[in-house]
Amino acid sequence: MAARWAAFIVARRWWVLGIAAVMLVGAGTLAAGTLDALSLSRFAAAGSESDLAAQRLDAATGTGSPNVALMVMTDDSVDSAETAALGRDLTDRLGDWPGVSAAWSYWTEGHATMRADDGSAAWVYAYIPGSADVVRSEILPALSVEFAIEREGIRIVVAGADEVFREVAQQSRGDFLRAELVILPLVLVLLWLIYRRLSAALLTLALGFLTVIGALAVLRAVVAFAEVSTFASNIVLVLGIGLGVDYGLFMIFRFREELSRAPSREAALAATLSSAGRTVFFSALTVAASLAVLFVFPYPFLSSFAFAGIAVVAVAAAATLVVMPAALAVLGERVERRRPSARPLERSVWYRVPAAAMRRPVLIGGAGLAVAAALAAPALGVSFGVADDRVLPDTAAVRAAYDVERAHFEGQDSDALLVVAAEELDAAELAEYATALSRVSGVLRVDATVGSFADGVRTSAAASDRFADGAWLSVTPSSEALSADVAGLVGDVRAVPAPGEVLVGGYPAELVDYRDGVLSYLPTVAGLIVLVSLTVLFLMTRSVLVPLLASLLNLLSMAAMFAVLVWGFQQGGLAWLIGFTPTGSIEPSIPILMFCIAYGLSMDYAVFLISRIKEEHDRTGDVVLSVPRGIAHSGPLVTAAAVTLAASFLVYAGGEVVFLQQIGVGLAFAVIVDATIVRAILLPAALRAAGRWTWWAPAPIRRLPARVTLEGT
Repeated sequence: MAARWAAFIVARRWWVLGIAAVMLVGAGTLAAGTLDALSLSRFAAAGSESDLAAQRLDAATGTGSPNVALMVMTDDSVDSAETAALGRDLTDRLGDWPGVSAAWSYWTEGHATMRADDGSAAWVYAYIPGSADVVRSEILPALSVEFAIEREGIRIVVAGADEVFREVAQQSRGDFLRAELVILPLVLVLLWLIYRRLSAALLTLALGFLTVIGALAVLRAVVAFAEVSTFASNIVLVLGIGLGVDYGLFMIFRFREELSRAPSREAALAATLSSAGRTVFFSALTVAASLAVLFVFPYPFLSSFAFAGIAVVAVAAAATLVVMPAALAVLGERVERRRPSARPLERSVWYRVPAAAMRRPVLIGGAGLAVAAALAAPALGVSFGVADDRVLPDTAAVRAAYDVERAHFEGQDSDALLVVAAEELDAAELAEYATALSRVSGVLRVDATVGSFADGVRTSAAASDRFADGAWLSVTPSSEALSADVAGLVGDVRAVPAPGEVLVGGYPAELVDYRDGVLSYLPTVAGLIVLVSLTVLFLMTRSVLVPLLASLLNLLSMAAMFAVLVWGFQQGGLAWLIGFTPTGSIEPSIPILMFCIAYGLSMDYAVFLISRIKEEHDRTGDVVLSVPRGIAHSGPLVTAAAVTLAASFLVYAGGEVVFLQQIGVGLAFAVIVDATIVRAILLPAALRAAGRWTWWAPAPIRRLPARVTLEGT
């Protein structure tokens, strides 16, 4: 079939390239509208207690957690007559802004927690109902321009959770676009150094570019029936270039090898498709299956990455198996090295290192395992938390406002927990419940229609107009409680006995419920990823042991990636180098995304190496020598791909958003560990220890049709 496909492509190579060019133009036109069609997402778990509380409160009162805020900073005092008049005017104007359902402030409520301890700043809060798209795209842009004011003696900063993550999305898009401007020429230079042929370098880069454009076009179609987050476009850029480089290197390296011994371009192309082409197919299947597991999460933010990843893999595989053969048929010998290496295979470093590991598998393999374990050890200290404004650089205005709050405000009213009852409580029950809530450690104040409470006593009988409906309470936490243990605080408030059915919501509860929801799916997701990769590798190798070894070794690379996140970002080990503020925890969504990408790329390298080892074993029958020979054939391309990808990923470490820095550093580290310690030392040592059991399978499995494996390539 490979020979027939090669003959078909060679005979119609110009038609294939012409159609591909036309499709690229069409895809580019469609992709141009993708970024605007993608959705903005919140860290919220649909159907959770906090989500139901928000729905109930909004329906009953038209209010909720303040998702937009104004910090008013003055050189005078927030209690001066002039500033007080300004504060009340801002509150009224914000409350009348289109889309705003409720607004309140220090000057209307009088609570000390809304005022800086030195009197230099105070808060105005507002609640805007609606989806993140509506709030961040339709309301906030104009609102921010209108209310962000700086004049002599007064500065007003627009803040709130939706404003924070609106800026995160904008900054992320800018960071990625700037990174791509660096990555494309960087990758081109690295590819030229690898190939020493500009035509081969341009072809590989073109494959990555075609993958990105094609995947964005596919996403444009997907958004017609599913919600896809704006962060999906970032994954398309990262993974599209990565797979384009991987598959381009693999095809061109093999085509060069086949050209040196085939009687014609067509024969060389047939041999390339029969071996490298089928390997690319299995690799794409493995990566796509790993990313498809993200559909398990019932959260659009994470399922968006599955849509993006599958689109990238599908386009990359199609372009590699259709467009690249046509281009190779045209270029032919022009992709060959100008001066082919005359060094025998056995003298290359890619042969000698695994051969040494196989001679002393216990000593060298054990040393490699010890190094990998040491690199992975910090992962044991991982602490998953919630994201806040500190994902932005400290130069961002909204980040600066919250830095002031952390330094000079006793509490954080914007992060109040909202306790919503199923029905209105009588005054005595409400007062008793509010008193009990005010005794919870970390709670500064409880507000309800019967007044305000602190430390178990009623401090004021006056009630804000916001509590006209007596079926809910506001629980204001201290800054220290939010910084120390948000989940513990939410749990303590929920544990207080209530007079009837209540739901605890508010922004901290939403983040905790989202985090807990994500973490609850982790065992299932991890198990499915390993299962699907085992299945694909089994189909490829017809071996029981090899897929198990590959999956176990992949987990070492993943552990090393999590370790660098824990040490570098959670604990702040890299803060001095790339500039960010460590918070002592990691938001779980980004590491999960990184796990799926890194696991897919790691399996990519495993497929490349194992397919060539199997090819040598099938050709020679030598269980031992087939390993270093197979690695020596594929090691250069795996190393080249790893260096290129690691350099590309590290460019993202120069971004301004912590999420992007984590993706850049973590993926680069995982790729480097995987291509060096895991593939060059641990894999050959493990295969030597397995010996003749490496390719063992039960008799029924051995009788499976060869067409479902890579056997014979």
